[in-house]
Amino acid sequence: MILLDTSAIYALADRADPNHTRARRLFQQVIDDRDTLVVHSYLLAEAAALLQHRLGLTIALRFLKEATAFQSHWITAHDHREAVDLLARRGKRGLSLVDCASFVVMRRSGVEEAFAFDADFPQEGFRLYGDEPLP
Repeated sequence: MILLDTSAIYALADRADPNHTRARRLFQQVIDDRDTLVVHSYLLAEAAALLQHRLGLTIALRFLKEATAFQSHWITAHDHREAVDLLARRGKRGLSLVDCASFVVMRRSGVEEAFAFDADFPQEGFRLYGDEPLP
């Protein structure tokens, strides 16, 4: 399983994004390898809001309809509390609640890789999909 992050979702949707070509290549690799992409409810909300704001409602709605192909994890009250606690412990302005929820979900589910263009994942001990495995 591979967590699909908002940074990759946006790169896939926006041809002007600097990671667009790499994102499309990696997405095709996921499909070819028949890997499972997992998202959580906070990611869906964040990605849809970003897509709607920058690319329009039609793109956001298309994403939300296509997201049913991914394995979804609905954030529980317990997940939320753990993510808030992690955010407080890390104390980094640039780290979001959504990122912390991703880390919580990944650790609980045994997911080691994120399809993301976000340096916070490796800093938390996760691999970025398409990068070399950690030693």
